[in-house]
Amino acid sequence: MVAVTERPRAVKPVERRKQSWDRRLQWVATHAIGLALGIGFTLPVVFVLLTAVMASDQAMTASLWPAEWHFGNFVKVFEQAPLLDYLVNSLTYSLLATLGILLSAIPAAYALAKLRWRGQNLFFMLTVAAMMLPPQVVVVPLYDLWVRLGFTGSLVPLIVPYFLFDAFSVFLLRQFFLTIPRDYLEAAKIDGCSEFTAMVKVLVPMAKPGIAATAMFCFLYTWNDYFGPLLYTGENRDGWPLSLALASFRGMHHVEWNLTMAATALVMAPVIVLFAFAQKSFVRGITFTGVKG
Repeated sequence: MVAVTERPRAVKPVERRKQSWDRRLQWVATHAIGLALGIGFTLPVVFVLLTAVMASDQAMTASLWPAEWHFGNFVKVFEQAPLLDYLVNSLTYSLLATLGILLSAIPAAYALAKLRWRGQNLFFMLTVAAMMLPPQVVVVPLYDLWVRLGFTGSLVPLIVPYFLFDAFSVFLLRQFFLTIPRDYLEAAKIDGCSEFTAMVKVLVPMAKPGIAATAMFCFLYTWNDYFGPLLYTGENRDGWPLSLALASFRGMHHVEWNLTMAATALVMAPVIVLFAFAQKSFVRGITFTGVKG
């Protein structure tokens, strides 16, 4: 006897649309919290961008949609203030601080994660304790030190400490380094590599996501830092980064909210572009950091 196979029943267009609609509703229900949070975080950015292209008399009114699109507001911002000079200061501060963080934190995290030495646990506990210490506690002695050295009024007091020690970066990298098996380092040492060579040529390439996450955290913090530049650069406008210049711009143009929002959008743009390109590495670094403690 020949087995008769039944043909699959053809799905009617109406049923197909219903199934597709059910799948969409299920996806929305599953991601409802994420969608709500995403919309909540996106709305302020949309408000800033829409206000930035409004006319001066329409900004901050009940009308949320521009009656006329004034993209020239972004050009007027550069005419009102030397934003390019402030941009150079912000990039100098953020990039050098990030470089200093990586140069100082990677060896320290490697020593805590992969080496065995006397006092290792004590040093790690002190690192965690330093993370809990409010920065305002050491502001006065540090400020007095930089005044005595004659570096106030510049970005030097903001950049140099990052080349020395940062507890959070050391902790973050140490947690990520623990997820990398020690066998790779042992194999490199058998081949004749020193500790430093094994760290640079073996561990660092394998820890790129964690390093990228640490660099991103440092860059975002220094880019948005307001208290430090306000404290150390003071009245020296030539040393102001964008965060401090934006606050001054808002004070000078508090009536022209469209120009203020245009300047805010320009300040946000580099960070958004950087995060868009480094998003995958950043998420991977944060994910693997908490795997092993």
